Amino acid sequence: MADPTLADRPKAKSIRPLAALWPFLSPYRKVLAAAMLALLLASGAMLALPIALKGLIDKGMAAGSAETINIYFISFLGVAVLFGGFAALRFYLVTWLGERVVADIREAVYRNVIRMDPQFFEVTRTGEVLSRLTTDTTLVQSISGVGLSIALRSSINLVGSLVLLAITNLKLLALILIAMPIVIVPVIALGRKLRTLSRSSQDRIADTSGLAGETLNAIQTVQAFTLEALNAKRYDDAVEASFRVAVTRTRVRAWLTALSTMLVFGAITLVLWFGAHQVLAGTMTGGELGQFLLLAVYAGIAAASLSEMWSEVQRAAGAMERLVELQQAEPAIVAPPVPIALPPYERTAAAGRVNFERVTFNYPSRPDSPALDDFSIDIEPGETVAFVGPSGAGKSTTFQLLLRFYDPKQGRIRLDGVDLSMADPLDIRHRIGLVPQETMLFGTSARENIRYGRPTATDAEVEEAARAAAADEFIRALPEGYETFLGERGTRLSGGQRQRIAIARAILKNPPLLLLDEATSALDAESERAVQGALEALMHTRTTLIIAHRLATVLKADRIIVMDQGKIVASGRHEELIASNPLYARLAALQFTDGAGA
Repeated sequence: MADPTLADRPKAKSIRPLAALWPFLSPYRKVLAAAMLALLLASGAMLALPIALKGLIDKGMAAGSAETINIYFISFLGVAVLFGGFAALRFYLVTWLGERVVADIREAVYRNVIRMDPQFFEVTRTGEVLSRLTTDTTLVQSISGVGLSIALRSSINLVGSLVLLAITNLKLLALILIAMPIVIVPVIALGRKLRTLSRSSQDRIADTSGLAGETLNAIQTVQAFTLEALNAKRYDDAVEASFRVAVTRTRVRAWLTALSTMLVFGAITLVLWFGAHQVLAGTMTGGELGQFLLLAVYAGIAAASLSEMWSEVQRAAGAMERLVELQQAEPAIVAPPVPIALPPYERTAAAGRVNFERVTFNYPSRPDSPALDDFSIDIEPGETVAFVGPSGAGKSTTFQLLLRFYDPKQGRIRLDGVDLSMADPLDIRHRIGLVPQETMLFGTSARENIRYGRPTATDAEVEEAARAAAADEFIRALPEGYETFLGERGTRLSGGQRQRIAIARAILKNPPLLLLDEATSALDAESERAVQGALEALMHTRTTLIIAHRLATVLKADRIIVMDQGKIVASGRHEELIASNPLYARLAALQFTDGAGA
């Protein structure tokens, strides 16, 4: 089963979530190895500079040899060229690696999220998912590319500097090692605090994204009820809450940077004071002090960089933890280990036998209220069955279960003799065509929106489906015809035009089982007559289940199923039910005769 909510999962208390990066890094091991080689060579060139400085002072300047000085300065220039070249190569490789890894993470997370069932989206806000795909992946990108390189470079420079410092003067190194815990302990403590604040900041950003997304997707409702000021106030409050957390996080990070820098360079100053006295005492040469000075600066910069990177690592670990939660989330509806294949069908032959066997189902958000209660029905191939009943009777739930968006609590549902729980959901949905009451169009062309019914369809097949759905005329009248961008959620079309696009999708898919959820409810009388003819031709050779209140649709159904409180209360033809069932007679009077929907 899917987890009830991502926010309730326990938070990691270490950087272990970053281990989940390895599966994304491992395919690019060669690039990583090349970057590490460039890193090692650049660091080696950098560490060679203090040694050259020592020779310059002790063997060149002290000896007064111009030739020796020239040789060492040429060496300096050569080392600088090597350092610059390998540093540039390292930067390119690690930047490419970071971009590539974050692209792979986004793709993997999105592939998993898009297969989640409706139960997951009942408790997970879309804005939260989008925040993780954008903000969190950006944080991970820094640590998997340039950040990783900086951390490794600083580590190499720190270790290399310490080794060379030990060779140069053990007493001075001992002072540095004594000072290290004084630097590291406060940095780690503040780093943990920073991580907690970073995750809280990311959560607040997700809240603002979710709130904005909900409002903008319902902008006409917001404006119709003059709720602009109220929603602006709610968004302002969410942004201010995010700002306060971000300021607190920034303050802690500033203290971390200041404290680490002061401690590191304070320790270096103390050590250099001691070294200067050794030079005066004659136990250390000026070149050795210069070498030690440069190495100590390297070590100080590396340690400060590592302390700074530690906060980035903390933030990236929190972000990776949130991404892993999405990547590893499991849908409640999955294919069994060895799914039973649905029997093959010919598109010209009748198919689509449906059986509900004593099905009981409760929505997860309403566990005490059954949407279907001991529901049984047998529907033969090619039969047209209409479901009617008051709101909440369970009509739409039958469609939800047939599409296997949910599994029943009790009982079984069969499609062409196969228990849906034993079949692959993709196989089930492949042979079902849905025309929903609320059509969802995508931000692409009219042609591509219809082609969602069958992605492999040719342009000619798309246009043929549009003609059958009485959509061809208005599509060709658009500024760019079939290539016209329809806007987000199809905002450039009317409700009736959007519904005809949905009908064209179903016609293009040409499935053996058709589900019509008030498929003509948004059409005017003229369009309904045109589309009704197309639907009748489409329904002729396939099983069709209809949720509708339109009289013409119900009158031509082979059977009308009257539902109430999740149960079948009557079944028959229109005339029979008018005479025998009071609920149907009342619905007919209220909904069919007046042409009103429910």
